[in-house]
Amino acid sequence: MKGDADIAKIGALVADPARARILLALGDGRALSASVLADEAGVVASTASAHLGKLVDGKLLTVERHGRHRYFALAGAEVAELIEALARVAPPAPVRSLRQGTRAHAVRRARTCYDHLAGILGTQLMAAMLERELLTGGDGVFDSAKAHKDRLSAPGFDYDYRLTERGVRELDDFGIDFAQLRNRQRPLIRYCVDWSEQRHHLAGSLGAALAQRMFELRWVTRARRGRAVALTDDGAKGLRDRFGLELAAA
Repeated sequence: MKGDADIAKIGALVADPARARILLALGDGRALSASVLADEAGVVASTASAHLGKLVDGKLLTVERHGRHRYFALAGAEVAELIEALARVAPPAPVRSLRQGTRAHAVRRARTCYDHLAGILGTQLMAAMLERELLTGGDGVFDSAKAHKDRLSAPGFDYDYRLTERGVRELDDFGIDFAQLRNRQRPLIRYCVDWSEQRHHLAGSLGAALAQRMFELRWVTRARRGRAVALTDDGAKGLRDRFGLELAAA
């Protein structure tokens, strides 16, 4: 017989600052090497190895070996959801340098949340899709006073966001393959409560497909390190022409 969920075990894993920085560095769904994660965590290689071992044993990370190097990634979307939920209630980290301030601004402006877009870019994109009636079922706003409408016990499901016929047409024209998406073992539409904007951004297989398409078109590009993404000039024009969204290039 198994007992209740042992959340203290997960809490202990996340509570260490170096391990928390490792989890945040992997929040965009990429796999990173142990050496890169040691640098992100601000610890020496041997200390990072010990932290990574604990995160793998705790089933928060997976690891693959390629030659002499080990690459680590989040164990799944549910781990990314855990990180986002913690970020929503966590106080902001202090900024002690210009470099830290620049990175913090970039993460809040545009980033990936596992495999979909978040930050100002993600929340404004969802707002634009609602404004253009590509989506319906909510207003994209998170209201903490109406907790029964957006419970942390079932994030991403309380609001019934749906694609409209216009949404199917326009997103199909944009290059989204709905036949392929509906064959996947994943909900088409979910949402996350964005921790920095306190609004909804689009998740699910549709959110992932939109992000992938924008990377393919080079509307957005990944930063060399971290979760931040940069909006290109082509991306700013494309968002304006396609979705009616005015957002300046990075």
